[in-house]
Amino acid sequence: MTVNTQLRWREKISYGIADMGFNFYWTNVATFLLIFYTDVFGISAAAAASMMFTIKIINAFTDPMIGGLADRTNTRWGKFRPYLIWVPLPLACAAFLTYTTPDLSEDGKIVWAYGTYLAMMVCYTGINIPYNALSGVLSPDPQERSIVNGLRFIFAFAGGTIVTAATPSLVHWLGGGNDKLGWQLTMLVWSGFASVLFVFTFLNTRERVAPPPEQKTNVWQDIHDLSQNRPWVALFFLALIIMITITLRTSSAAYYFKYVVNRPDLMAAFLPAYMLAAAAGASLTPVMTRFVDKKKLMIILMSITAVLSSAFFFVPRDQIWLMFALQIGMGLALGPKSPLAFSMYADTADYNEWRTGRRATAMTFAAATFSQKLGTAIAVAVIGWLFTQLGYVANAAQNAGSQAGIVWLMSFIPAFFALIAVAVMFMYDLDNNKLLQIQKDLEARKS
Repeated sequence: MTVNTQLRWREKISYGIADMGFNFYWTNVATFLLIFYTDVFGISAAAAASMMFTIKIINAFTDPMIGGLADRTNTRWGKFRPYLIWVPLPLACAAFLTYTTPDLSEDGKIVWAYGTYLAMMVCYTGINIPYNALSGVLSPDPQERSIVNGLRFIFAFAGGTIVTAATPSLVHWLGGGNDKLGWQLTMLVWSGFASVLFVFTFLNTRERVAPPPEQKTNVWQDIHDLSQNRPWVALFFLALIIMITITLRTSSAAYYFKYVVNRPDLMAAFLPAYMLAAAAGASLTPVMTRFVDKKKLMIILMSITAVLSSAFFFVPRDQIWLMFALQIGMGLALGPKSPLAFSMYADTADYNEWRTGRRATAMTFAAATFSQKLGTAIAVAVIGWLFTQLGYVANAAQNAGSQAGIVWLMSFIPAFFALIAVAVMFMYDLDNNKLLQIQKDLEARKS
């Protein structure tokens, strides 16, 4: 029996809107958590960076476990959709505690930060990996996946825009001048909105692609299959490197405007400008993939990112319009990379089933999430290490070395990683013709 590959727009939008909820968490963590720890929570940059790096590494190793569990979940709602109603409440509680500042010594605060941040990231993984895998089982059609993931990241960037624009004002308004209370209540608000979106996605989507009915494998077999999957290996390293590139810039931006430009108020517009541009870029992804192969398109986009990021080094501190122009350009270039990458992950799951006769959709995405978290951890560690070496002092005028380091983190360092991403893409060898043949062969086996 042939699976209907065409999805109704209601389902496409219903799937995509959950990623707005995920960015109510993710963008807060990527953009504000480090400066929250150093300037509000009250621990050093080195301690915060070390903690975030350690937790990211630990959490990265939980990803394959959750992916393996999701692949082996069987309910009347499917394998992956149930997690959208099981996990939102624990995630909201963990996030609230992460942004809570207890009355403890610095050592006590560090212990608190380790425990709450780990809980939040494990819960986030527990819902995000099944959600990612869901995009691979809504339809077997690669172009439909590109459309679904394009819509998803339009919502994702919209969520990021809302968070970066509204969070500073929410903290001030809800806290009434008490930043500790403001951050705590602000995260509670974002968690509530996110939970509603997750439930909406659960109610309006359906799983259509299932593994072969006779398939019986263990997690180690799934991991071994992925290690032999050349296109997936390329995407693993691509995700790691791109996440380093993006995190370096987003986490450094607050420091850049506070200590280099001396205009912290511009943050309320700078990152939203990037998010809106990225959403526009993401919306064009399905159109671009009709005319340009995914691999070639990714190479072009990351090359443009490297050039624009390098140019940021030469922007004078008073040329605000040029900072925004380059930021918008990078948003347009990086916007399509997320829907492209997630569509390509689903393609590698098909390739794995075609090659081995076994399918592990959630594990495919889980191991990819592992690489993203590892990339984020490396980026935060680089920032913390560089700040420590250059003598960063929170809430004080920075020395010339510290200011120069912040500028490099916004320009040449992420540009270097973007060029590495270009090189990695030459390992990826699934083109449109090969994907078409894979789909035909898989459909013939099922028939």
